[in-house]
Amino acid sequence: MHRVAVIAVPPATTFDLSIPELVLGEMTVDGRPGYDVRICTADPGPVATGGSLHVTVTHGLEIVEDADTVIVTGTGARDDVDPRVLRALRRAAETGRRVASICTGAFVLARAGLLAGRSATTYWARSEEFRRRFPSVDLRPDVLYVEDGNIWTSAGLSAGIDLCLHMVRGDYGAAAANAVARLVVAAPVRPGGQAQFIASPLPPETGLSLAATRAWALERLHEPLTRADLAAHARTSVRTLTRRFHAETGHSPLQWLLHQRVEQARELLESTDLPMGQVAQLSGLVTTDSLRQHISHRTGLTPTAYRAAFTRGTTAGAPDVLHQSMQNR
Repeated sequence: MHRVAVIAVPPATTFDLSIPELVLGEMTVDGRPGYDVRICTADPGPVATGGSLHVTVTHGLEIVEDADTVIVTGTGARDDVDPRVLRALRRAAETGRRVASICTGAFVLARAGLLAGRSATTYWARSEEFRRRFPSVDLRPDVLYVEDGNIWTSAGLSAGIDLCLHMVRGDYGAAAANAVARLVVAAPVRPGGQAQFIASPLPPETGLSLAATRAWALERLHEPLTRADLAAHARTSVRTLTRRFHAETGHSPLQWLLHQRVEQARELLESTDLPMGQVAQLSGLVTTDSLRQHISHRTGLTPTAYRAAFTRGTTAGAPDVLHQSMQNR
């Protein structure tokens, strides 16, 4: 079981504090928990929060010593961080363990000296403050999360869910991560480079959301879908579809389709032993050349190298794989 220590730094953000246990705690392997998630703090007992909720933490920092992953969640602390927390984080990083932050937890990692010369992100509304305080950090304020070696950081609040799903994907594979996403009613694993927020407002709740069309498309990624096909399903014009699609997802319809197809291909590479040609067809990338181009662009690895590095098991024939893969989405 993968051991995770979540450090609460007062005043703690309660939403962020709940994310690792809620997401990672849903991961199971053959009916057994995939993660042992425990929350700790420098002084066990009541922990101040930024709101009216009261939190009591029973574990001290000693659990960090045995953790495989250490996560610092959002906090209102900017300058006054307990030196014991900083020492625990440095020891964890020095021994090669994965150290991560959610939201303004990045300030704590930076105070510990773990982000100097690295790429990182934090909550976009605190990015200017972060940049002033820590100019040696390559801050990327417009992305969901950043993985730089064994130091991972995420943007604010719900981006912590994306970070934890990314962890599940790296530890247990794409199929497991998507299964957890369904259990916690979250979007499938999103790329870290996706924008933190969309400047365009979401459409009003008047039944015009394209969620049903996106769900329909996810079941047909292996088909040659066009913007006209999506518009026909949504019963709107291509122009309106494109505008609303971007407002809801931050991507054009074809960009969104391509991302989903690449994700489908990655899942098939990880969880099946299908030939590359079938992976390309089932994911809608059509040809092995296209599969190679997009997998290499997204991961830096050829499909063969990606499968060798991330395979988690095999599945039987293509019809069953297609059915299960589509059901999983």
